Amino acid sequence: MKIKNNTGKQNTVIAIVGPTGSGKTACAVELAKQLETEVISADSRQIFKEFDIATAKPSFEERQGIKHHLIDVVEPVQEFTVADFADNARKVIDELFAKGKTPVVAGGTGLYFRILLENYDMPRVAPNKELRNELQEIADKQGVEKIYQMLCELDPVLAKNMHPNNTVKIIRALEVCKTLNMPMSQAQKVKPEAEYNVIWLGLNSEDRQFLYNRTDIRVDKMVESGVEQEAKMLYEKYGRIPSLMNTIAYQEFIEYFDGLISYEECIEKIKQNTRRYVKRQLTWFRRNSEINWFEVQDGNFINKLCEFIVK
Repeated sequence: MKIKNNTGKQNTVIAIVGPTGSGKTACAVELAKQLETEVISADSRQIFKEFDIATAKPSFEERQGIKHHLIDVVEPVQEFTVADFADNARKVIDELFAKGKTPVVAGGTGLYFRILLENYDMPRVAPNKELRNELQEIADKQGVEKIYQMLCELDPVLAKNMHPNNTVKIIRALEVCKTLNMPMSQAQKVKPEAEYNVIWLGLNSEDRQFLYNRTDIRVDKMVESGVEQEAKMLYEKYGRIPSLMNTIAYQEFIEYFDGLISYEECIEKIKQNTRRYVKRQLTWFRRNSEINWFEVQDGNFINKLCEFIVK
């Protein structure tokens, strides 16, 4: 099967992006089957082991024999940065190219795609435990709003695109800004030349309510599959996991376990936060004018998508 190439570069990568619940996994698997290739997950939560239901990690049945990379990479308490993702993903891409295969990168974490495929260079800044502890103490005593305001002053561009309650990411961003003595958004420089010929495929629906209904059904299925038990197991085994404290279907259950909200409120918050995340994902990906969007309400959209990438 011959793939389109609009850049003149020999190495083509197919990127499948879109909001939660849009069908990226099924689409990636079908494409990989037709192209006889493998899938690289670009999901910042599926990299964690023991965190399967809340992240909608594809089961072995759903993978249909297609090899998936960058799933179950690290323990829940381990740190895994964007730079770590890029390094690991590039290694897999190079291995697939060596086999004559076209990598399919699929997921909903916009920053992963930016650093890997949008020609941005991520600054390498080693963790500064002392600074992190100092910032965490400020957040604990004065609230996360205080460190978010600090980020707004140091890097308003990055702050605008970051959730104001994401303590872990805010601290990391401040760490980079302070270490480099410049805004992190400026440090993410564009490389002079693109590494790959990227075919961007986006899944979406013009009917936003359709997507919201799908995410509500998705949450209900997560509950039936035991997402509460999964969150409780992680909580009892590791305590509060910093890297997951702003993760949907973990943060809400922590509030429930601590008696701050009822079970019904917990489930409703998961649904509300998922809808908000869908909105943020779409806002992020719509900045990329190279994405070719496909309507997921079209029952034939996967076939149309496959036809699109063939020259």
